[in-house]
This record gives sequence, C-alpha cells and structure tokens, in this order.
Amino acid sequence: MPWEKSFDEELALEKAMEVFWSRGFDSASIAELIAQTGINRGSLYNAFGGKQPLFVRTLLKYDRERRKTLLAELEALDDPRRAICEFFDKIVSSTVADTDRKGCFLFNTVSESGVHDAEVNEIVANGLRELEGFFRRSIEVGQARGDIRKDIDPAPRASALLALALAIRVLGRGPYAETALRAIADEASNLIA
Repeated sequence: MPWEKSFDEELALEKAMEVFWSRGFDSASIAELIAQTGINRGSLYNAFGGKQPLFVRTLLKYDRERRKTLLAELEALDDPRRAICEFFDKIVSSTVADTDRKGCFLFNTVSESGVHDAEVNEIVANGLRELEGFFRRSIEVGQARGDIRKDIDPAPRASALLALALAIRVLGRGPYAETALRAIADEASNLIA
C-alpha cells in the first residue's frame, strides 16, 4: 500500500521554517523538527527526504514569500528613491518588532555558508544578487528620471546598500537599539541623495 500523507505539508513547512530560522541548520535537530511540525520521523523523511532537503524547501519558501514579495511590492511603487527608503524602513521596523531576534532567514544562512552544500549556497547567492539588482535598477531608473544624481555608480552603490541591509538585520539581533538601526537606514538614504 502506498504511503499517504496525513498532515498539511504547507503547515509543516511553515513550522520547520520557524525552527531553521531561529536555530540555524546546524543547531536544528531532527527531534526538534519532529516536535514542532507534529509529524513523525518516517513521515518527515517520506515527505521531505530528510533534514537537508527540508531546509532547502523552507529556505525557498521564505525567499518566495518574504523577499520576493517585498521586492515586488516596492518595485510596483514606481518611485525608485521611495522604494529604497521604504525597503530600509521596513527592515528596521521588522527588526525592531522581532522580539525573538531571529533576524532574516536568508541573511542568517549567509553566516552558516560553510555548513551548507552548493544548492543552499546558490539559493542564498541568488537572493543576494536579486536584492542587489533591485537596488541597482532603482538607482538607474532614478538617475534616468533625474531623481538620483548621475555621478553615482549604480553597481558599487547597490553593493553598499546590500551591506547596510545585512548590517541592520545582523546588528538588530544583538544589542543595537532602534535609534542605531535607524541611523544605518538613514545612511542608506544618504547614499542615494
């Protein structure tokens, strides 16, 4: 008789994502994943193939539902300066609201890159490239419209904005207060002034 799922796969992925997001891949145990998802070991392996494939699925879910959705909303504003400023306002607000200090799942995975395989590292690299691409495109469109200075080189400025975003999310997991995080976000705004 073929194996039949008796659980909500999306809900299980959501719960597993929370474990990986707060604990990281290395620190998350199979026992903890089983306890959080409410599915047994056999079902976890049958449905997801094990810890590594489950991690990949949760990282892709996070990337699709959080990062890609946010960037699509911001690009729809059709105001590049405002989109960049809102991006930083949103990450400061979400960092401050993050009382568990989980940070950003994608950015957290960057710090664990040594424990991941090529597939996970490529997912992370692609997410970072797309974020940097959002900043670059926004600068280029802003320059074409005369809203951003023409003497700004879009590629290195986009890299600097990516670094500031990473700094906010990483430093926000530690002792940095909202005022310090907002000061970093203000620097991002100054980079495109």
